[in-house]
Amino acid sequence: MSIEENNTVEEVKKTKKKTSKKKDKSTGYKEKIGELEQELSEAKDKYLRLYAEFDNYKKRTVKERLELINTAGKEMISSILPVLDDFDRAKKSADDEQSNESFSEGVTLVYNKLHNLLKIKGLEAMETNGSDFDPEFHEAITEIPSPTEEQKGKIIDTIETGYLLNDKIIRHAKVVVGK
Repeated sequence: MSIEENNTVEEVKKTKKKTSKKKDKSTGYKEKIGELEQELSEAKDKYLRLYAEFDNYKKRTVKERLELINTAGKEMISSILPVLDDFDRAKKSADDEQSNESFSEGVTLVYNKLHNLLKIKGLEAMETNGSDFDPEFHEAITEIPSPTEEQKGKIIDTIETGYLLNDKIIRHAKVVVGK
């Protein structure tokens, strides 16, 4: 081999080493880029999950707060219900034609005002007479033989009115059911 050929062979070897080093470096960079992309996607996924969890937390607390506000007066209204029952019985007695008692105009105004105020606050009486017995809403005090076949399983009489506060039961209706 001549000196020129020897130099050429050495140059080719050097060039091969340089290109193999470049290939090694570029392969290393590609691997590093792949690792970084994977870390980035994991971080994005973690962020999205955390954001969704926080958003759900906010929605849940707002819902709980609204529910608390809507039922804040539940205890107070529940304690007024026996007075309301007494008022209803007195009105019913006064409206009976065979009774000597009468409701004065002022008492009637107070009665109407109390009912309207409680209605505004979300209180409503359950309509029970003649409807089907539902243990979710009614409490059966007793069963009596029904006067007609159609009234079997239906409410014949209401002993104590049930009430809903903002569509939630605060007192079950106590009823008599036909069997």
